[in-house]
Amino acid sequence: MSSLGSFVWSIADQLRGPFKPHQYGDVILPMTILRRLDGIMSAHHDAIAEVLTTTDSDELREVRVRQKTGLGFYNTTPWTFTRLLGDPQGLQANLIDFISGFSRTIDVFDRFKFEDQIEALAESNRLLIVMQRFADVDLSPEKLPNAAMGDLFEELIRKFAEASNETAGEHFTPRDAIRLIVDLLFAGDDKALVEPGVVRSIYDPTAGTGGMLSVAEEHLVGTAEHVGLNPQARLRLYGQEINPQSYAICKSDMIAKGQDATNIRLGNTLSDDLFAGQHFDYALSNPPYGVDWKASQAAVKAHVQDAGEHSRFPGGLPPISDGQMLFLQHLATKMRPVHEGGGRAGIVLNGSPLFTGAAESGPSQIRRWLLEHDLVDAIVALPTNMFYNTGIATYVWLLDNKKSADRIGTVQLIDGTSFWSKLRKNLGQKNREVSENDRAEIVRLYDEHLESKHSKIFPTSAFGYWTITVERPLRDEDGEIVRDRKGNAKPDARLRDTENVPFTWGGNGAGEDARDAVIQQYFEAEVLPHVPDAWVDSAKTKVGYEIPFTRHFYEYVPPRPLEEIHAELNQLVGEIMELLREVER
Repeated sequence: MSSLGSFVWSIADQLRGPFKPHQYGDVILPMTILRRLDGIMSAHHDAIAEVLTTTDSDELREVRVRQKTGLGFYNTTPWTFTRLLGDPQGLQANLIDFISGFSRTIDVFDRFKFEDQIEALAESNRLLIVMQRFADVDLSPEKLPNAAMGDLFEELIRKFAEASNETAGEHFTPRDAIRLIVDLLFAGDDKALVEPGVVRSIYDPTAGTGGMLSVAEEHLVGTAEHVGLNPQARLRLYGQEINPQSYAICKSDMIAKGQDATNIRLGNTLSDDLFAGQHFDYALSNPPYGVDWKASQAAVKAHVQDAGEHSRFPGGLPPISDGQMLFLQHLATKMRPVHEGGGRAGIVLNGSPLFTGAAESGPSQIRRWLLEHDLVDAIVALPTNMFYNTGIATYVWLLDNKKSADRIGTVQLIDGTSFWSKLRKNLGQKNREVSENDRAEIVRLYDEHLESKHSKIFPTSAFGYWTITVERPLRDEDGEIVRDRKGNAKPDARLRDTENVPFTWGGNGAGEDARDAVIQQYFEAEVLPHVPDAWVDSAKTKVGYEIPFTRHFYEYVPPRPLEEIHAELNQLVGEIMELLREVER
């Protein structure tokens, strides 16, 4: 596979000069998928031609082509790679005719803007040369099975992403990060997944170039170079992507692997769920961080109003400046319902969804909905500098709506920040990777579900708190308390304060049910001794949820003894003085 990938990659050498390195993929990727489609159809030309001459309706053509050949697409022209090369003078026009002749399922060439690339190739006298080189590569299924073709396409995607690091991070998630997410996602279902003939579905609402879906298939079913968990299993892949070119790459990859390419759809997931009403065994996503959702705001709010309790965003809406928590909720609602077997989801987020927002703010309410419905299974902190375009801290949230008995009512926090290996060469801001051993250690911590240095287990109520409003009386100049007509002390807004009271304060295990008693005990123990004239305005009490991840793994490191620091300074001063004496000599 590596030699074949290198050969296809070497065709890009023909593009040097007229094309810049970051443009190579715009030519090589669509040309690769075109060669694959040509190879797939090569054994079925007569059958396809018969259907085309006897059927006028596009819908009936699709049905009959599938019945006769098993293919989900066809081409209405007589062209093949061989026939195209037989007419060098008419190559540009004939090639455009060829790609225009595919059935509506194959829309990837429009998304690649491939006609523009064909024109640029022709103008630079590269079109015939590139076509001839691709004609030397046999990408038919007989020569290259679906799994091997998928490997080839994945290798090309990686190479072109690495050649364009300034944009790779937007639509291309590093494979080491994906493998960890996939391993964790499947870890809770390993026994069921090895059953003969098992069929599962997996969905990515921010599919990008399809990396997460591909790695998930690799993990379960395997590839030509990787033994999967269950080669007899079948994993149905579904994805939606907003970027046209990323969509085209993803869909092309699915075509290359023999997946149902109609399950890859182009559109904005937040504003238009193209899989509305569908649920999946697994879901996973790496949504954009810190990106506003203004373009989707009207559609999202209309959906919430119309769908009510069946909304994709049942916990509430986050600030318009960051849409991460919309994707988090979307995934939670796309998991297969419990009565149908339940589902699991994994999503990569930055740190803000853990703690941003005060009590009863949008983010807090979203956390509240997730935790009170016991949907958060585990949260894993990843090493920094894991992704191409950011070095910030990131976290994998694992959701599960049908937890095992020992996990019900709990959330496991795993500190995976120290499990990484240094890359030999930086890729953008990525200079670390989670190696196979690192990944195995993190998955082991999850599987064992035990308390340790890197693993903490909490009841869901541990993340809840009440924000209470503490009032103090307004006083006149003579110090007398100002009272209203009923004799109650009026509060002084200048002295008003708030306190956060954890649900678990004082050992409370009843959560919200013990609200009044716990708040009163807290007030008497923590507030009254300092401000005896204070009281709690219970009408202003709010419920909040936050997950202070780093606090739970903080380790106090005592400062070094002053004697040690003093001795080190004296040593450094001595070294400096010696250097100065050498200069003076």
